[in-house]
Amino acid sequence: MPAALPRPAALIFDLDGTLVDTAPDLARATNELRQHHTLPALDYDVIRAEVSHGGSALVTLALGHELDHPEHASERTRLLEFYARDVAAHSVLFPGYDALIEICQRAGLPWGIVTNKPRQFAEPLITALKLTPGCLLCADDLPVKKPHPEPLWEAARCLGVDASECWYLGDHDRDMQAARAAGMLAVAVRYGYVREGDDVDAWPADVWFDTSEEVINAALRAADLR
Repeated sequence: MPAALPRPAALIFDLDGTLVDTAPDLARATNELRQHHTLPALDYDVIRAEVSHGGSALVTLALGHELDHPEHASERTRLLEFYARDVAAHSVLFPGYDALIEICQRAGLPWGIVTNKPRQFAEPLITALKLTPGCLLCADDLPVKKPHPEPLWEAARCLGVDASECWYLGDHDRDMQAARAAGMLAVAVRYGYVREGDDVDAWPADVWFDTSEEVINAALRAADLR
C-alpha cells in the first residue's frame, strides 16, 4: 500500500461485495431455485464466490445451465423472483461502513454507489438499509455498465466533483478496469466475492485492502477526518 493516498473529493462504492454483504439473500434465492428442482442446497461459501458474477452465473451454478441452455433465461427470471421477495432479509453493511458514511455526511464528503445490479433490486436494498447516497447508478440507468467508465463519470458529475479526485472501491476486476478508465483511484477489496483461483493482485488496481476496517482507516486518514 502506498505511504500516502490522495485526498478523496468523493468516495464511490460498488454495492454487492464491497459496501453491502448481499450474499446471504442471494444464496437463499439460489438454494430456493435448487429446491424448486428438488436439488439439495449448496454450501453458502460456494454460492458466495459467484455472487459478483450476477444472476446468470448463479443459475449456472445452481442448475448447470449455461447461457445457451434453452431454459437459462426462464430460470434466471425465477431466481430473481425468489430474490426480489426480500432483498434485505439478511443483507448488511460490511463492518464499519455505517460509521464511515455518518462521518462523511457530517463532514460534507460526498459518497455514492455505482453498481451493475438492476435498479429494481438495488433501490429497495439501499432503502431497507437506510442508505442515502448522493448518487446511485445502476445497471439499467445508462446504455453501458462497468467495466465501461461512463457510469463512474456520471456519478462524479452527479456528486459535483472531478472524476480524477474520486476513489472507486470494488471487489471485481471489472470495477478496477472501470475505475482506471475513468481516471479514479482504483481501490480493490479482497474481502468481497472473489472466486477461488482469481488473482486479485493482478487486477489493475492502485491499492488493495483485505478488510473494510483497513479501507475505512485509509479513507479517513486521506480525507483528514480521523
